[in-house]
Parts: sequence; C-alpha cells; structure tokens
Amino acid sequence: QVHLVESGGGLVQAGDSLRLSCAGTGGTFSRYPMAWFRQAPGKEREFLATISRSGASTASADSVRGRFTISRDNVKNTVYLQMNSLKPEDTAVYYCAASLAAYGLPRFKYQYDYWGQGTQVTVSS
Repeated sequence: QVHLVESGGGLVQAGDSLRLSCAGTGGTFSRYPMAWFRQAPGKEREFLATISRSGASTASADSVRGRFTISRDNVKNTVYLQMNSLKPEDTAVYYCAASLAAYGLPRFKYQYDYWGQGTQVTVSS
C-alpha cells in the first residue's frame, strides 16, 4: 500500500505557473500508474493527466492539454504536475492518485486505488 502526500498548492494570479508534487511512501512507487485529478466546489472530481509506471507514456484531458504536464521521478518516488497559464477556472483542490491497474493509462476515478489528501490551488483574476 502506498501513502500519497501532495504539496505545492497556493494562491496565484491568472497567467502564473505552479508545480505540484506528490510524494509516495510505503510502497513500490514505480509499480503504479499515477494521475492527477481536481475537484472544484460543487463539481465532480475531474481527471487531468496520467502517467505510466516508467514515465514513458502520458495522457491528459482536453481541458488542460498544452497547459498542464505530468511527470514522475521514480528515484524520488514523486509525481509532478506542471501547470502553466493558470486561469481562475483552474481553482480547485488537486489530488494525486495511484492505480493498481496492470496496464494502460487509467483515466477514471474508479480505476485508482490510493489517493492523497489534496492541495488547494486558487487562481485570482
């Protein structure tokens, strides 16, 4: 079982960049496909991006493609989300997640087995 802790959230202005980190402990980090989701008040948790075990493959949602980039460092047991050109509508709690899926790049919440506690990102206009 892996324990995930997100960090790097905060208050920024529109157009700014931010990098979120998610550190994993207690498991073999490199065995898990990883992902980032977010949840704004009153909305469903939304898939943002996923990355394969090795980091060689990624996939992202249309809503953030070209602005957000997922990456990982299996030596540091950490997955990152680089967010550029932030907009007020990006305001949400951001979560990382780990999947026990045997293959592929899972995109749905039910495919993820372990979740962090979330980190708040607020983008002011």
